[in-house]
Amino acid sequence: MSNSIAPGLYAIGEPTADSPVLVSANYKMTFDFLRRDLRGHNVWVLALDTKGVNVWCAAGKGTFGTEELVKRIEATKLGQVVSHRKLILPQLGAPGIAAHQVKKSCGFSVSYGPVRSSDLPAFLGNDNHATEEMRQVTFNMLERLVLTPVELVSMWRQILWSILILFVLAGFGPGFFSLSALWSRGVAAVASGLTGVFVGAVLMPLLLPWLPGRSFALKGAILGALVALIGAMGFSEPLSWLNSIALMSGLPAIASWCAMNFTGSATFTSPSGVEKEMRQAIPGQAAALLVAGVCWFWAAF
Repeated sequence: MSNSIAPGLYAIGEPTADSPVLVSANYKMTFDFLRRDLRGHNVWVLALDTKGVNVWCAAGKGTFGTEELVKRIEATKLGQVVSHRKLILPQLGAPGIAAHQVKKSCGFSVSYGPVRSSDLPAFLGNDNHATEEMRQVTFNMLERLVLTPVELVSMWRQILWSILILFVLAGFGPGFFSLSALWSRGVAAVASGLTGVFVGAVLMPLLLPWLPGRSFALKGAILGALVALIGAMGFSEPLSWLNSIALMSGLPAIASWCAMNFTGSATFTSPSGVEKEMRQAIPGQAAALLVAGVCWFWAAF
């Protein structure tokens, strides 16, 4: 998660005193995209110290902000490097910047470029005018799918520890401990848990616009309950009633938790909304997991 570059002034190509100045974050992926998309152009890039966070999130958190922009202009002596007093900021950084205060503090005027860095060549070639499409944020199925590994990578430690704990607990039963039970019950429990992770972290983002409700946790719980119901009906004979309760409680809870985490990758959530959703959802998720754990462990006896 420490994926940042040093803040400061960078040159792409061979910029002169008249070349455009693009302002961005010091998140390495953002910087790499800029270098890739502006290959063949001569521009300056002023990377703000956003603590390695992307522009949109940093603008919401305040690190891509007016104070940092003015500070970075002074630290890099930008006024001595370029002859003009114009800055091009990414559109998604607008919430963190007060353009009039920047102008008042250091004399630089602010204009906003397109949403995507891939549109910058066309934007610069059109005398810094953005089309309507350049101003729009999209969040289609492919864009959502690309983001799903973010949650899976961030949860890999919890997933591994959960697998280990489930396998150990699966071995306990009437004869105290059984290797055969460890394998049979452990595999079933782990498969159910991983299914919940897949439903919440991958399937829910793909189906996001079509699932009912506004809460991501609720969307994940509904989808998880549907998958659990299909599983319980498909394995009704080998499953006892306790195991069925465990499945119907645990899988939706896991899916709900993973789905709730996707709020950090979504384009239409706010920090206050996410905090409210977590306060409402986490107690229910914890209670459902507790019921699932007790029923599953009790079923062994």
